[in-house]
Amino acid sequence: MKNKLNILLAFAFMFSISNVFAQGCDGDAEVGLDSTSQQKIKVFGFLQPQYTYNFDGGDNENTGEFKRARIGVRGEALKNFSYYFMLEAGPFIGGTKDAYLMDAFITYKADNWARISLGTFKQPFSLEVATPCHSLLTVERSIVADQLVAPQRDFGLFVYGGNKFNKLNYSFAIMNGRGLLEKDNNTKKDIIGRVNYKLTNYLSIGGSFRYGYPIDNDNDTDRSTFGAEILFEKDKFLVQGEYIYDEGGFNLASGGGCGSEPALLGDKRDGAYIMGAYKVNEKFQPVLKYEFFDPSLDHQDDGSYQERFTLGFNYFFSERVRLQVNYLANIETVTEVDNDILVAQMQVKF
Repeated sequence: MKNKLNILLAFAFMFSISNVFAQGCDGDAEVGLDSTSQQKIKVFGFLQPQYTYNFDGGDNENTGEFKRARIGVRGEALKNFSYYFMLEAGPFIGGTKDAYLMDAFITYKADNWARISLGTFKQPFSLEVATPCHSLLTVERSIVADQLVAPQRDFGLFVYGGNKFNKLNYSFAIMNGRGLLEKDNNTKKDIIGRVNYKLTNYLSIGGSFRYGYPIDNDNDTDRSTFGAEILFEKDKFLVQGEYIYDEGGFNLASGGGCGSEPALLGDKRDGAYIMGAYKVNEKFQPVLKYEFFDPSLDHQDDGSYQERFTLGFNYFFSERVRLQVNYLANIETVTEVDNDILVAQMQVKF
């Protein structure tokens, strides 16, 4: 099935990218000055409490937790100079009981083609990673995005923009490569970029790349990552897919985005997902997602290869209140294990 999906994504890539270039978890909404030049400051955030049931028969077979609990402020301090600051207050993702910094950057807007940000933000790699956390169609990001687009946040310089017709968008960053709140400890930097183009009113394609040196105190071992993405949106129907290939050195400590456990990787690894959703009405949206992740292309039969189906729905009580219910069916290729997961998540934005 993996080879068939590779062919499907390659074929779709030739014919069909989202214009989402979100540096932070709330996207890039404009905040400007009023006529009296007083600051407009927006306080924003969201809560995502959830219940998880694991079909493994273990001691932690069911639990309640916060997926995310975030609060931030953004505004414009001077014409063309804006700021964005967000904290994660949930105790589960970072393994700490203390709130900690998620995003903090200053942006200068020259024009539509060039906006420059400096600070801590998401890597400009992958459509799914760029999608704001509260806009994800499934509770979990794909395995490949969490494992290979990691660290998902870092400190660096970010340049992005696009034309006024919103056809072509780009983002480019030079980042430390060490991850969130970690001090850089080598002299090399990561170079990361993403470009997408809207072919029609319904069909977009794009690609991402990353080249860097992820090993602590190592200026010689490099890493290269490439991604391709597709987005089709027409009326109530959506199809989205990505393929990511990665090779070279890695830092296990910086793996595992969104709180997932980092996987032990081989010299070459890849993965992909394809997802479809249909909004039956303003309230109800069923979602189906298939994905695979191969952490080591050189060891096909060691049991590390993963496949997963996600079946679920989104129910919108309003624009700011949403319920997500997902059943995650994990597929083993060597030995069958009872490890499916049922998760229900409520979300409130403010």
